[in-house]
Amino acid sequence: MPPQSPVENELHAAQARLATLYSGDTFASAADVWSSTLADHFRTLQSRTGNVLNWQEPEPNIASAAETLPSPRFLPNETTEWLPTFTELLRKTLANGQNLHHPRYIGHQVPASIPIAALFDAMGSVTNQVMAIYEMGPWATSVENVMIAKLGAEIGYAPGSFGGLITSGGSLANLTALLTARNVAVENSWRNGVSDAKQLAMIVQADVHYCVTRAAGILGIGTNQIVRVPVDERRRMKVDELSHIVRKLKANGQTIVAVVAGACATPIGAFDPLHEVADVCESEKVWMHVDAAHGGAALMSEKHRHLMSGSERADSIVWDAHKMLFMPALCAFAFYKNKEHRFAAFEQDAPYLFDPSNPGIAEYDSGTKTIECTKRAAAYGLWGIWSLFGRQIFTDLVDVTFGLTQTFHRMLLESPDFEPLHQPQCNIQAFRYLPPQVRDWPATRVGEFQLGLRREVITNGNAYIVPIKIEGVGALRATVINPCTTENDLVEVLSETRRCGEAVLKSLA
Repeated sequence: MPPQSPVENELHAAQARLATLYSGDTFASAADVWSSTLADHFRTLQSRTGNVLNWQEPEPNIASAAETLPSPRFLPNETTEWLPTFTELLRKTLANGQNLHHPRYIGHQVPASIPIAALFDAMGSVTNQVMAIYEMGPWATSVENVMIAKLGAEIGYAPGSFGGLITSGGSLANLTALLTARNVAVENSWRNGVSDAKQLAMIVQADVHYCVTRAAGILGIGTNQIVRVPVDERRRMKVDELSHIVRKLKANGQTIVAVVAGACATPIGAFDPLHEVADVCESEKVWMHVDAAHGGAALMSEKHRHLMSGSERADSIVWDAHKMLFMPALCAFAFYKNKEHRFAAFEQDAPYLFDPSNPGIAEYDSGTKTIECTKRAAAYGLWGIWSLFGRQIFTDLVDVTFGLTQTFHRMLLESPDFEPLHQPQCNIQAFRYLPPQVRDWPATRVGEFQLGLRREVITNGNAYIVPIKIEGVGALRATVINPCTTENDLVEVLSETRRCGEAVLKSLA
C-alpha cells in the first residue's frame, strides 16, 4: 500500500478514538459506574436524607453547568482517563436536580417513576430505536401496538374497533386528538385551512388544562372561540349548563369542534360526570374528548374505576403513562373510539419515508398518526413492567397513592391550623395553612401568604408542594405520587409547612 498522507493518518486516528467510544467494554465500564451511582442515590432518598429539591437560583446553576465544558481535549483511549470525570458528572447531576423519588415530594403530577422501567426505556435510547416507519423500529412499533390494545381495552373500547397512538406528552396527545376533531367537524380544513374561525367553538370544562386552550390557538380555532362550562361546588362540569351552551351555539349557526371534559382536571383532581357529558354529546352529535392524562389510571383499580365511567363513550381520550402509570416521561396515549379516525389528523405524502410498494405496512407507520416524525420508543418501560409484574402493579400504585391522599385529607381536618379545600377524588389535595393570626386577613392577603409560604418550603428542601389558585385566591396543593410516601412523611410535610409559615409570619411582623 502507498504511504498515507498526514490527513489520512489523522482520519484513522480519529476513527480509532471514536471506535473506543462505541465499544462494548467502554459501555460496560460506564454502565457499572452509572448503576452504582444511581443505586446509592435511591438508597439515600429512601433513608429520607438529603433535600427533596436541591434549590439553586438559575444563574449560578447555569454557570456551574458551563464550568464542566471547557475541559482538556478528550482522547478516549483508556477508560481510566475519563471514568473519574464521568462519575463526577453523574454526581453533579444528582446533587443539583429535583428528587422526585424522595418520599416527601408531593408536588406536581410527575411521579417517582418505577426505576426498572427506565432500564427498559434505556434500551430504546442506547440503540436509538426511532419510529416514523415500521422498518426503523419494528419491535418498538410492535410493543406500542400491544400497549395501545391493552389500555384501549381498559377504557372499554371493543377490540378491533378503536385506534390509538403514543406521543411525547399530554399536550401533543390533546393537540393531535383535537386536530382530528377539527378535521372531522370542518370538512377539508386540513388542506384549505379554517376560513371563518368565528363560526367555530370549542367547549371546555372551566378548569381545563392550558394545553387544550393552547391547542385551540394552534388549530386556528382561536382562544376567543373557547366556551367554558361552569363547574359545581366539587369543580365538576355542570352538565345542564353544557346542554344549554351547546344548543345556544348551534342556534347561532356555530360549528362545535369538540366538548372537552376532564378526568381529572388539574386544580383539585375533579372528575367530570362522563356519562352525563356523553348523553349531551351523543344527542347533539358533537365530538366528545376526555383529557384523562392524569386520571385515566383509575381504570386500573376496581376501587376507583367508577371515576372514569362513561369514558368508553368518548370519541377521543388522552391518557399519560408518565403520570399515574408511573412511567418515565414521556409516554402519552391518544385513543379514538372509531378506528377510522386514526389517520384523520394528517393527510400527507412523504414517499421518501412511506413505502408505496408495501401499502399495508402504513398501518404500522407511526409517522402517519403523530406530529412527530422521529419518535422515541416510548412504550418500552410500560411493556417491560407489565410483562414482568402484570396488571396488578398498576392497581397497587393507584390504590396506594389514592389511599394516602385520603389519609392526608384526614390529617388536614384534624389540624386546626390547616384547611382542606375539598374531599379528594384521587391523589390531589388542595389546602391552606391558616394559623389564628391569618384567618381574619382579606382573601387576597391570605392567598399571598400561601404563595410566600410555599416558596419557603421548597427552598428549604425538606418537602415539596406546589401553588394553586382557587377562585382567584392562592392556596397550596399536594399530589401524592410516590408509593413509598408514608403517613409519617405526610406528618413531616405538614410540620415543615407549619415551620415555614411561622418563619414567613415573623418576617412580616
